[in-house]
Amino acid sequence: MLHGRFDEGGRSESAIKTKADVSVSGIYQISKVLTASTRLEITLTNVVNILSSMLEMRHGAIVVLGDENEPEIIATAGITPSSQSGGGRVIPQAVIDEIVATGAPVVIQDASKSELLQAALRTSSSGGTIPDRFIAVPVKAERKILGILSVVRLRGDATSLPYDEDVSFLTMVANLVGQTIWLHRTFSMDGQQLPEEQRRGEKSPDGERNDIAGRLPAKIDWIVGESPAVKQVLATVSAVAPTNTTVLLRGESGTGKEFFAQAIHELSPRRKKSFVRLNCAALPEGVLESELFGHEKGAFTGAISQRAGRFELANGGTLLLDEIGEISPAFQAKLLRVLQEGELERVGGTRTLRVDVRLICATNKDLETAVANGEFRADLYYRINVVPIVLPPLRERPGDIARLAKVFLKRFNKENGRELAFEPSALDVVSHCRFPGNVRELENCVRRTATLAQSRTIVPFDFACKNGQCLSSLLWKGADGLNGGNAIDALARGNAMPAGPPLSARPAGAAQREVASKACDPDDPACPAMGARLTERERLIDAMEKSGWVQAKAARILGLTPRQVGYAIRRHGIEVKKF
Repeated sequence: MLHGRFDEGGRSESAIKTKADVSVSGIYQISKVLTASTRLEITLTNVVNILSSMLEMRHGAIVVLGDENEPEIIATAGITPSSQSGGGRVIPQAVIDEIVATGAPVVIQDASKSELLQAALRTSSSGGTIPDRFIAVPVKAERKILGILSVVRLRGDATSLPYDEDVSFLTMVANLVGQTIWLHRTFSMDGQQLPEEQRRGEKSPDGERNDIAGRLPAKIDWIVGESPAVKQVLATVSAVAPTNTTVLLRGESGTGKEFFAQAIHELSPRRKKSFVRLNCAALPEGVLESELFGHEKGAFTGAISQRAGRFELANGGTLLLDEIGEISPAFQAKLLRVLQEGELERVGGTRTLRVDVRLICATNKDLETAVANGEFRADLYYRINVVPIVLPPLRERPGDIARLAKVFLKRFNKENGRELAFEPSALDVVSHCRFPGNVRELENCVRRTATLAQSRTIVPFDFACKNGQCLSSLLWKGADGLNGGNAIDALARGNAMPAGPPLSARPAGAAQREVASKACDPDDPACPAMGARLTERERLIDAMEKSGWVQAKAARILGLTPRQVGYAIRRHGIEVKKF
């Protein structure tokens, strides 16, 4: 047994104040590095470098173990493995053996008095002086020890935590690293199984196939997207789904976090069990506790019978806690206990119930700022932020807008017995919208347009933005165009809403659009006449005459595409002059 191992007695030796902001920032930076699509060696090196810059440690290393506990991958900072030692001297073999045997951290408070560490580190230490504290923690995943994370630092560093908190922080980092190592060993970064796993088709003792792909669905039908941003997210989803790892889905409102959570569940071995959802922001604290943990009969007024909570309903399956950032600090403590222990008591009950739940959390809130401001518990943040997945907003996947619009229109037709279709120019219009509400707003836009369409073919003029009726455009530019009025009042008076600013991706010639009335959408010559303004037909003819009857030039004047101009010419029956 190594002297000075981590135990309860050592906790009283340090009185240094906890640096919660350092821990939060470190976990956040490391989680971003671990989800990047890079080689495992590079990823681990980046993690050690972040620890080095954050903790001001003298030496640090991550050693990934292979067969017979021999070092397979070594990532270091501030220390160079000796070529004569086979690279294993960055962490003494005795330390590795101790951690593999016990699964517990090893702490040596005064490394200068340890012959073991002096022999291991003197050859690579630049100054020849051994720093005070050595900490090594196991890197685990799927109940297996995959490697060792170690640091050597002075106990008097400005960023030094009390050593028990040092161990807790490094254990959290090691758990994140362990999941990444496991995923790299099981899957390639594009979400496909490695050849070694593909060849494993034999039966396990319980009769199930060992290869994960044989147990899981091949595609995710309910998520539409061919953009690189979506493909990257789906690759991460496919990689993390077969594990029990907690996932934190992050992104703006309306990006489809619930659909991606369902994808994780359906691609996991738990898919035959329940997928339970709960919006934490929709319920007050007292009701939320009852919803999650359940209650006994008579626990409070109205509790006329015993009721199982969402954790019990999701036992063996997956639980999605949406808007996790909105729960109160008091309830965060109650939730943390369940996540740590896997045990709960119903409200008003005394019997302890054990649950086996795969947790997925979702939020559009900046949790790092919330932790720094004391609004969200740091320990709960560490517990749920194991594998963060950031969902892209719709504006970062413009190529998917037309695909999604077609899917939503098909769904509308099926629900309402209609046979509507988009004209190509209509898809051009919708593809250039910002949609600050993301996919949810796009669906609402399609449903509104389909409901009010005058024919079986949806044309550009059917969209609210082409009639000055799009309230959502106020989110693009604010309410400046209302002159202090109310948007609803303006619509009630029959006025049109001001259009939002043009997208950066729109065609050149946007400056010419300013000639149109602010109460009229300048994107289309089919703008309704407003007082002394030209009619839509007159505006189109005027632009054609100025361009010498060249549609491409007229399109640039009007800020449209040539196809939109051609459609408007045919609709108004304008005879194109030829010279």
